[in-house]
Amino acid sequence: MLHLFRHPLRLAHSAATHHRPAPSFPCVDAHAQRESRIILSRFSPPSPAESGPEPPYARPSPASYNVYHHHHPLPLTYSSPLTSFDIAYESWGTLSPARDNVILLHTGLSASSHAASTPLNPAPGWWEKFIGPGKALDTNQFFVVCTNVLGGCYGSTGPSSIDPTTGQHFATRFPILSIFDMVKAQFHLLDSLAIDRLYASVGSSMGAMQSLAAGWLFPDRVQKIVSISGTARSSPGSIAMRHAQRSVLMADPNWNNGFYYDALPPHIGMKLARQIATITYRSGPEWDLRFGRKLRDDPKSSPAQSRSPTLCPDFLIETYLDHQGEQFCLKYDANSLLYISKAMDLFDLTLPALEQLGLHPPHSSISHPFQSTPSQSASHSKSHPPPANQAPHLPELAKGLGPLASTPILVLGVQSDILFPVEQQRELVDALRMAGSTQVSYFELGGVWGHDTFL
Repeated sequence: MLHLFRHPLRLAHSAATHHRPAPSFPCVDAHAQRESRIILSRFSPPSPAESGPEPPYARPSPASYNVYHHHHPLPLTYSSPLTSFDIAYESWGTLSPARDNVILLHTGLSASSHAASTPLNPAPGWWEKFIGPGKALDTNQFFVVCTNVLGGCYGSTGPSSIDPTTGQHFATRFPILSIFDMVKAQFHLLDSLAIDRLYASVGSSMGAMQSLAAGWLFPDRVQKIVSISGTARSSPGSIAMRHAQRSVLMADPNWNNGFYYDALPPHIGMKLARQIATITYRSGPEWDLRFGRKLRDDPKSSPAQSRSPTLCPDFLIETYLDHQGEQFCLKYDANSLLYISKAMDLFDLTLPALEQLGLHPPHSSISHPFQSTPSQSASHSKSHPPPANQAPHLPELAKGLGPLASTPILVLGVQSDILFPVEQQRELVDALRMAGSTQVSYFELGGVWGHDTFL
C-alpha cells in the first residue's frame, strides 16, 4: 500500500519541477562570451571602465616608451644566461650635468614603466600622484627612471617575447628569473645612460624587493634606499597566496603548458587569479566601509520585492572582484604573471639563502659590521620596540643585510597590509639595526587601504 502514498508525492514533485525555471548562471556564461570576443577581436583589450582607486592596466604603445637593447648574455641566478634582452623604460625630469640626481623607481608585479604621464603618453601613470614638480619624487630636482621589469610584457623581454634563436615565443622555455636578475638588467640600462651612481633606489611591493636588491648588489652605486610595503624575505603566507593564483591559472586548459600565444589565452584562469590577488591587495575594513553587505542592483526586481539569492554575484563586493578580474585578464600576459610572482617567492636575503645561490657580499669600499644584538646607538621608536621574541631567522637575515648597513634606508609599512604585513617591515628594520645600521628610518602608515596604500 505504501506505493499509493508515494505516487501523489511524485506527481507533486514533478509538477513543481515542471514549473521551476531552468537555472541560469550569467557569471559562467560570461566566460564563453569573453572567449567569443577574443576570437573576433584577436586579443583586443576590453573597453576601459571605472574601477575605483586601483591603477589602470593597459598595454602601452611601443611608441610611448624607450627601449634599451642589451646585445650581450646576461648571467642568471637559476638558469643559463639570457643571450640578449630588451628593457622598456620611461623618464621624468632632467639629468644633472654630474649625472648624480637619478632615482631608479622599481615597479610592482604587473605594472608597466608608465609611472607618470609624459609628452609621449599623457595618460596618468600608476604613481602619478608622486612624480612631478614639487611632488615626492620632485622632477625639478631629480631625474626619475622607471622600467618594465625583465620577465614582463610591457616592452621588456619576457615569456611573450620572440626567442631570437628559434623565431618563436619563449613561452615557458623562458628561464626562471630572480629579483637579482631583474635588477642587474636595470643596471645595464643605467650603464648605457652613463649613470654611475643613484641618488636613490625606490620601490613598493615587489619594487621594494628590487630596491633592497639594488643596494645589496651595488652598494657603491646606490646612495639611498626606500622600501615601501616590501620584505627582505618572502614569507610562507605571501608565497601561499601567490601559489594559489598560479594554480588556478595553470589549471586553465587554455594555458597549454604556457604555449597559448597562437591560440586562446588562459583568460578564465587569469580572471580567477586576479580575484585572489585583489583580496590580498586590499583589506576587509576598507571593503566594509566601501561596500558593506550591500547587494548589487537587480533590474528584474523592484525595491519592494524580495529577491532570491543566486549562485552568481549578489553582493557588491562580489561584483567588485568580478570586475577586477574581468578588467585584468586580457591586459597582462599569463606567463609573465607566473614567472614574476615566482621570482617574488624566491626572494630571500638571509645569508644561508644567498650563499646557497652562490651570491656573496659584493666587494665594496664600505665596511659592514655585524652585531648579534641591536646596535646600542640605534634607537627604536615607542611604537616599534626591539623584538622580545625574535624570529629564528632574524640573525641570518641581519648577516645577509650586511652590505646595506652603511646605506641610509627608509622603510614604510602599512598596518592594514595582509600581503606584506607590518611585521615584515619591522623585521627588516630589526635586521638592519642588528647589522649595525644607524641610518634606517621606519614609519607605519594607518588607513584601511591594505597593500595598495602605496598607490
